[in-house]
Amino acid sequence: MTESHAPDADITLCGMEVWGNLTLRGSGTLTATGSQCGIHVSQALVVDGCTVDARANGADITNEAVAGVITGDMAVRGGGHVVAAGAGSGAGVRAYGVYLQDAGLGAGAAGCQLSVDASWLNATGADGGVACLGGSLVSARFVAPAGGTFGASGVVDASGAVVPHVVVEPDVATPPAGETDGDDVPGCGEGKPDGSAGPAAGQPGAGPTTDPTVKPAATSPKTNITIKTTVTKITVPASSKPKATSTTATTLPKTADSDWIAASVTLFLLGTTLLAAAFRC
Repeated sequence: MTESHAPDADITLCGMEVWGNLTLRGSGTLTATGSQCGIHVSQALVVDGCTVDARANGADITNEAVAGVITGDMAVRGGGHVVAAGAGSGAGVRAYGVYLQDAGLGAGAAGCQLSVDASWLNATGADGGVACLGGSLVSARFVAPAGGTFGASGVVDASGAVVPHVVVEPDVATPPAGETDGDDVPGCGEGKPDGSAGPAAGQPGAGPTTDPTVKPAATSPKTNITIKTTVTKITVPASSKPKATSTTATTLPKTADSDWIAASVTLFLLGTTLLAAAFRC
């Protein structure tokens, strides 16, 4: 979409102009350029999943805000990509990447909000990358500025100054070279009991430091196995003693029975002899 210079056209300073709400959705790309803005939406603009490139060059503009996108509220979601840039050298020109304004709609503090949900935004302007009253990031983060946040008049850095370049990416995006996201992991190692620093733990020389921790862990199971073996050996002799006692107890009655049988046979033979002698008499 390119700005029309036709004298009877309503759209004279923007590549695309909508008086109301606008949702851009799909898998394609929209490119819009104009003098004052690439895309102008009087109420809310939603970029859902598609790619939008909006730029303003500020040609013949004076005493106005120039921006790639000028709208009331703006939301980028569904993995959408937005690139917005504004520039200008005219008297009183204020250049922004994204400029959110009330546009006389009476939304007040509830309007002029930017929200980015798991999507990309790259906004550039000499007077501010993003001019807004507030906003929110969902599953997304500021890559630039470092420590960025939403201030009273736009996106600001850690010192509270409005920045000319704002970059937002999803949390899952790979951090660019030079970012400090990877340092968070080593930093956690500072609280380790051995006092070793996080970065040193990842070096080859850190191996011996971790080895002593593993060896005591292996010793504990060995002690448990020895205890179980000792208990088993003690149990075997204990169970054999009752068996010996039981054998002796059953043998004693058998010996006594044999003596009684021998005595009975002897008495029987004596009785028989006496009867035979009496019979002869």
